[in-house]
Amino acid sequence: MAPFGFTRRCLFAAAMALTLPLALAAPVHAKTSQSQWVTVWSTAQMTPGADSALSPADATDATLRQTIRVAKGGDMIRLRLSNATGTEPLSLRNVHIARATITGGSAIDPASDRPVTFGGLNDIVIPAGADYISDPISMTVADQSVLAISFHMPTGLPQPQTGHPGSRTTSWLVSGDHVSDADLPEAKKFDHWFTISGLDIVNGSAKAAVVAFGDSITDGYGIKPNSDTRWPDFLGRRLKDKPVAVLNAGIGGNRLLLDGLGPNAQARFDRDVLSQSGVKYVIVLESVNDLGVLTRDAPVTQAAHDDLVARLKVAYLQMVTKAHSHGLKIYGGTITPFIGMDYYHPDALNEADRQAINSWIRTSGAFDAVIDFDAALRDPVQPDRLSSAYDSGDHLHPSSAGYQAMAEAVDLKLFEN
Repeated sequence: MAPFGFTRRCLFAAAMALTLPLALAAPVHAKTSQSQWVTVWSTAQMTPGADSALSPADATDATLRQTIRVAKGGDMIRLRLSNATGTEPLSLRNVHIARATITGGSAIDPASDRPVTFGGLNDIVIPAGADYISDPISMTVADQSVLAISFHMPTGLPQPQTGHPGSRTTSWLVSGDHVSDADLPEAKKFDHWFTISGLDIVNGSAKAAVVAFGDSITDGYGIKPNSDTRWPDFLGRRLKDKPVAVLNAGIGGNRLLLDGLGPNAQARFDRDVLSQSGVKYVIVLESVNDLGVLTRDAPVTQAAHDDLVARLKVAYLQMVTKAHSHGLKIYGGTITPFIGMDYYHPDALNEADRQAINSWIRTSGAFDAVIDFDAALRDPVQPDRLSSAYDSGDHLHPSSAGYQAMAEAVDLKLFEN
């Protein structure tokens, strides 16, 4: 016979379950192992600048619809929303996900529209600095599908806002709750993402993920909106027959050592790389902004150049150590040329710094493999400059052809074990 105290506790728990409001009851899910989930889309979070943040008036009592292209598909998904840089709670109502009917448009397929719940709740409050992962959603998603995520913001977005200004993907904002509307023809349009940070699948076509971790070159600066021609996009298409999803964790202006437009690479490595479900590989392409900012305003001493190079090596080693401690393989990307770039106006000393870092990446053995983006993009006659065939025109960022060349420089055998 069970002890009297134990029986009383069981009866009390049963009574509480009968009186628990239906809205708070735990949802019924298919049982899934944590190890089965793989992130198939993600983006790095930062605080939008004044030119990309939503105004309080526009964002209050408004519906925001945003689209994403997922690398791989499956029949069970979950969504991750973020209030990473907010200092107040984020309130969202009526979160939904559906298939978009056309790339670059706000129309959805109403038959595919699904509510997104978090612990059974469709209206959620995300604490400051936190990410929330949804309950599993039964939804068939094909590889390279475009999905639309919609939610109502009853009280706007907390300050500072959380998002990814360099989405190169169109979003729509309209007053009121229009989450399930088939189209939003009167909505305001802009090319930024807010609060959406990841989407996972389970038992789908992806068994692992590779994170492309970098700055504006990885973020796809210069591409046309909704074209999906960043180098990680091209790499994803090259991997279409392999069970590996490519995730883009690029942030414009990112640096290894100091904050820029977003948090420094060291500060965000855990969130943007290690926390992704099913991640097995990471490609690091960073440092060009560290090198350029050093002398953008005025020359510095040779000692300052040497010190920067030494500290960058330490920062790389920190990422290698973290990746290896989590069982990840980490591949070092060489820094691409930027002589001729007006904003940084680099000189021979900056080029010597770049060569020193690239030589270390190639020869130190710190990385599990090296991806020589420098060799893929440099001018064969003037190797301190981008090839004209791959230069977007600013002598730093590649063109779409350059981004494709970067993807083609990646040996796909790196993702076979």
